[in-house]
Amino acid sequence: MLDARPVRFLIAGVANTAVGLAAYAIAELAGTPVWGALLIGMVTGVAFSFFSMGAYAFRDLSWQRLPRFLVCYGANYLVNLLALAALQRFVADPILRQALLTPPMAAFSYICLSRFVFQRPKPD
Repeated sequence: MLDARPVRFLIAGVANTAVGLAAYAIAELAGTPVWGALLIGMVTGVAFSFFSMGAYAFRDLSWQRLPRFLVCYGANYLVNLLALAALQRFVADPILRQALLTPPMAAFSYICLSRFVFQRPKPD
């Protein structure tokens, strides 16, 4: 079961989330504006994630996949930023808002990565 692609994605995702959320929280606590803190968290997460997702979760660390990988993370950043703004009227704390958005953003990321970056070849 631990060898299943979605399970490997979840395991790598927990590590990626911890790294990205920690960078976001540190930047937020340092007084960085929300958009900047999110950008810092995303850049840190992307650097870590390309290796953990590519090598471990999807078992393909081809450098040719990097441009699509970056497009997916760019889309993830924009959707996340819009969702943070939308939740602001309901949840004041920006760290809590990001924590609440983590599961749906992880699902969005998996769909994007598995279908656009690390898609499996279609059977003949």
